[in-house]
Amino acid sequence: MTTSPLVTDAPRPYRSYVYAYPHKTAYRPLPERPSLAALWADEPKDALSLYAHIPFCEVRCGFCNLFTRIGAPDELTTRYLDALDRQAVAVREALGDAAPVRFATAAFGGGTPTFLTAGELERLCDIAERRMGADLRAVPLSVETSPATATADRLAVLAERGATRLSIGVQSFVEAEARAAVRPQRRADVEAALGRIRETGVPVLNIDLIYGIDGQTEESWRRSLDAALAWRPEELYLYPLYVRPLTGLGRQAATSGATADREWDEQRLRLYRYGRDHLLAQGYAQVSMRMFRRADAPPLGPDDHACQTDGMIGLGCGARSYTAELHYSFDYAVGMPEIRGIIDAYTRAGDFSRAEVGRRVDVGEARRRHLLQSLLQAEGMPLADYAARFGGSPFAHFGDELARFESWGWLDTGAPAGLLRLSPEGLAHSDGLGPELFSPAVSAAMAAYEAK
Repeated sequence: MTTSPLVTDAPRPYRSYVYAYPHKTAYRPLPERPSLAALWADEPKDALSLYAHIPFCEVRCGFCNLFTRIGAPDELTTRYLDALDRQAVAVREALGDAAPVRFATAAFGGGTPTFLTAGELERLCDIAERRMGADLRAVPLSVETSPATATADRLAVLAERGATRLSIGVQSFVEAEARAAVRPQRRADVEAALGRIRETGVPVLNIDLIYGIDGQTEESWRRSLDAALAWRPEELYLYPLYVRPLTGLGRQAATSGATADREWDEQRLRLYRYGRDHLLAQGYAQVSMRMFRRADAPPLGPDDHACQTDGMIGLGCGARSYTAELHYSFDYAVGMPEIRGIIDAYTRAGDFSRAEVGRRVDVGEARRRHLLQSLLQAEGMPLADYAARFGGSPFAHFGDELARFESWGWLDTGAPAGLLRLSPEGLAHSDGLGPELFSPAVSAAMAAYEAK
């Protein structure tokens, strides 16, 4: 197992998980409320991605800052699916029929999509197929689930409707660690859920694990890794623990006065390296800092950066949509009262023909986004691809940033000619590197955002 000291002048290794750029905290209300028909008029529509967001969970884990609420009283899931249906009709109408409309990938996320009943999952699939025109049995379909909601009847619906990838958040197979992360679960229930998933025959199983939990050691981390490996998952995601404002762990930290510090950074880096080396030795290939794929597994699900591609259609009040020039969504919150209010407003909405909240993406931001979503992948970025899209070199556009990365040992100086690629340590520091590429305008907007 390799170890390296932290580079003293480099940014902290765990600053921000860059799963989308610009982040939603940089979005603002769009005063012009552009029509979706106008936004999509000149966009390519022959290989769109469809994402449906289900913002419900049976519990909220202590680390979670996703847009989700606990439970769904008073037939809220029915009203939510009614709104999702109305939104799908409006979006499909806005896409028009002047050019072929085809979906190349689909995903249901959350929250926990399998919070819905089997019958409601059928309806969700019907909305995707009958309203949007997505052929779920012909394209990769990824669905997120949880141990408590991965029931046989729900999984049977997803398998029959074409799911090719099921992703389950386990986080830790060690019950004491799960409790420390404010994620109450019994290992026996987790194992039973994994058994039911394997029985469906869905080709790709992904298991999410978390490192950096209070009290976690290399030995306990190894136990979780080996428990996951016993199921031979096609994919594994290893996530560093974050403590964010307005989350359960965030409230605990505020009460206790605890703060993230160098010792925790070093613990997470140590566990990351241990997990990475262990998975590589077990025949997994590293796709990104977080994602590992079994060498013989089919890539039937979206990779880390798939949610950042242009041509994304998001349905649901927590979903993003991406055109080449505008990213848009609905309002964003982390606190439960505000989330409940946003969901309630969504279920009452009758007009989904306009973009309400978002951020414009000019050519400068498009360059940053392309560099981010490519460089944070283990395979790196072909310089020719960048030049073909932007008519220049990333070294001309981002020379200062790339020079810093090189000085910190984050670039692979042995990469083949024409390929810009991170070193193993660069990949390890992805969450410190990513924010270094944020534009001043996006950084300022994120800093000005008031968490709610």
